[in-house]
Amino acid sequence: MGIRQEQRDKRRWEILEAALDLFISKGYGDTKIGDIAEKADMSMGLMFHYFESKAKLYEELIRVGVSAPASMMEMDSNDPLRFFETVAAHIISAIKQSPFTAKMFVLMYQVQSNASLPGPVRELLEGMSYLEKTISIIEEGQKRGQIRPGNAEALSVLYWQTLSGVAIYAALKPGAPVPEAEWIVDCIKAHSH
Repeated sequence: MGIRQEQRDKRRWEILEAALDLFISKGYGDTKIGDIAEKADMSMGLMFHYFESKAKLYEELIRVGVSAPASMMEMDSNDPLRFFETVAAHIISAIKQSPFTAKMFVLMYQVQSNASLPGPVRELLEGMSYLEKTISIIEEGQKRGQIRPGNAEALSVLYWQTLSGVAIYAALKPGAPVPEAEWIVDCIKAHSH
């Protein structure tokens, strides 16, 4: 990759970070394209070379937010407990290393309860079914005695919402301690007495 492309990619990323901060603090509707340009320290004209509209910029952030869980669902789930350990470790590590990751959880939480989403964003969210996909992994783990007994959907909700809650807290309280991944897995893990 050439220096010019690296600079372009870096600038694009700076715009995404600026927009993410504004979308989670002000909301989509109250964030103006000029606010994003100002926060990214560029002119609106230059910003339009990267994203043709606020809607396209928002759509790109949602695409990032949907693709990360989708890629995790591609991980090997032949060992259910190991799957949940790996996913939790990956997410906790990303939260610790990058404020952007934690902030994406805030945005995705807000998006899921927003009834006035642009059509393309709604379509992106329809493909986000990681919670449902993990139900069958939990059921398999229960058969193997790795996952605690109980309603598999409720356990899936417990696991994902715990991870999400940790990320949201980290986004809202930078520098706050982040729990270990195994603590999160422990909430669904079968325990021998």
